[in-house]
Amino acid sequence: MGKRRFTEVWRVWAVVAAIVLATFVVTLRLVQLQIVDHARYAADARLIHYGRDTLADRRGALLDRNGYPLAASESGFNVMVEQRTWEDPAKARAAADSLAEITDVPADEMLGIVRDAEAFEIPVARGLDYAQGVAVRELGLAGVRLLESSRRTYPEGNLAAQLLGFVGQENSGLTGLEIDLDSILGGNPGQVTYERDGLGNQLAFGDRSEIPPQPGANVVLSIDRYVQRLAEQELDRAIGDNGAEGGTIIVIQPETGQVLAMASRPTFDVTKPDLSDNSKQALFRNRAITDTYEPGSVFKLITAAAALDLGLVSPGTWWYDEGVVHVSDWSIYNWDHSANGSQTVQQILSKSLNTGAAYLANLCGSANFYDYVERFGFGVTSDSGLSGEVDGRVRTPDNDPTGWREVDMATNSFGQGIAVTPLQMAMAVAAIANDGVLMKPQLVNEIVGPLGTQVVEPQAVRQVMSPESARTLLDMMGVVVDGVSTAYVDVSGYEVGGKTGTANIATENGGYKPDAYISSFIGVAPLDDPEIVVLVKIDEPEDVPWGTVVAGPAFSRLAEQALAYMKVPPAQQALVAGLQD
Repeated sequence: MGKRRFTEVWRVWAVVAAIVLATFVVTLRLVQLQIVDHARYAADARLIHYGRDTLADRRGALLDRNGYPLAASESGFNVMVEQRTWEDPAKARAAADSLAEITDVPADEMLGIVRDAEAFEIPVARGLDYAQGVAVRELGLAGVRLLESSRRTYPEGNLAAQLLGFVGQENSGLTGLEIDLDSILGGNPGQVTYERDGLGNQLAFGDRSEIPPQPGANVVLSIDRYVQRLAEQELDRAIGDNGAEGGTIIVIQPETGQVLAMASRPTFDVTKPDLSDNSKQALFRNRAITDTYEPGSVFKLITAAAALDLGLVSPGTWWYDEGVVHVSDWSIYNWDHSANGSQTVQQILSKSLNTGAAYLANLCGSANFYDYVERFGFGVTSDSGLSGEVDGRVRTPDNDPTGWREVDMATNSFGQGIAVTPLQMAMAVAAIANDGVLMKPQLVNEIVGPLGTQVVEPQAVRQVMSPESARTLLDMMGVVVDGVSTAYVDVSGYEVGGKTGTANIATENGGYKPDAYISSFIGVAPLDDPEIVVLVKIDEPEDVPWGTVVAGPAFSRLAEQALAYMKVPPAQQALVAGLQD
């Protein structure tokens, strides 16, 4: 009897112990859920019960100088998917296949995005237009909704692609002016928080709070879409006619430093940039500011500017050309190995004599010569505001006292052994055309925002040379062009000045690429009152390398059309000749 009672008591206590233990475990779990991990689970609950979207207002437009849009934004939609609604593989596949037909995003890509997502909801397609948005909505897929957004459009197609750049998935700039001006164009994002039902849809009468976004400002550029298109057309033509590898054309308004056109080749499709192929990313860079080259004989203008401004020579100063100049252990010859005898300084430019340029640099002396090189803006960035702009390379007795040699100044005098960007070269000659005043390159004319318009004024950097010396050098450039066949350089109705350049292409190991050249021409028009400076640079033409033949015709066609478009009147003598005809 006692044993039986003991067994019954033991069973009762066992049940009580189990109940107490279970209660203790449950209590511990409740403490963990409601106290220890309360914040985490509350956040998860809010994440499910409340939705939160980032609101982006319209991204500012990039406009040309006349107000025509080059890059703009229009309303669009992002496709959002709740991860839990795609947990069933069969249903997820069916939904992804349906969306892929509308969005052009592969179904497998969308499935991977949702599978790897850590958030409750994730975008699987972005930037849909109105028709695509309507088609997605008509599908009525569970857990799929449309979120209003904006999409970047380029009304002028690929015009100025490398300069403008493009935006990423979050509608923020990735390259070009889109990233350089991102803080201005992008505005300030807003946020909306709302209550939603079990399917993730917003409750009509649920809690809702909103911080409105601020729109981005519009930016009016200095670029003229017509002149830009002319530049790109002529660049493409020059490359095609000469079987060249690429090139750059820049058009500058010398009085203000405003860039009317900046074009480089090869380029890319700005409407559909390919970010998946690393080999194509080099196409995104703006070669007018990121790539350097040896300018060749165009640089003789800088050498002549120094000698003229120092009062050491005039256009009629005589000098004897023996055909060779000996500098230390080096011998320097003319490009055609000619020996011309008695020559004037004007003929040094007209005949593009290397020996004459070395003579002028030697007259100046290294301190004065490199002082003018620096004054013209070489060896430092032009402060254009464009990301990726490089300094170029100028080796002087001051910045490289152990490496610099006397022969360096001699070769630098005719544009070898010195590296410049196309923009630096264009701005330097623009200074000559602007009475000797170097201007800061200007790409932004106005910023038009919600609070008003901010006008960007032209900015002078320094007086490089006297107005009198600059005018003399301009006249010398006119004589240079007069000596060129009109088959290559002829701007009908206008007197122009310029200088050609044919340069070797330096390699990384310090030598030169065999049988490869850069052909260039830089011109000023009209000569009496300059309105434009045009640099044409063609990389590795296939046959004839001379700048006159390769780049001169592109300058002529571009300048003639641009001056007519800008309503610049031709010379009086041209008008009289036209009436007599």
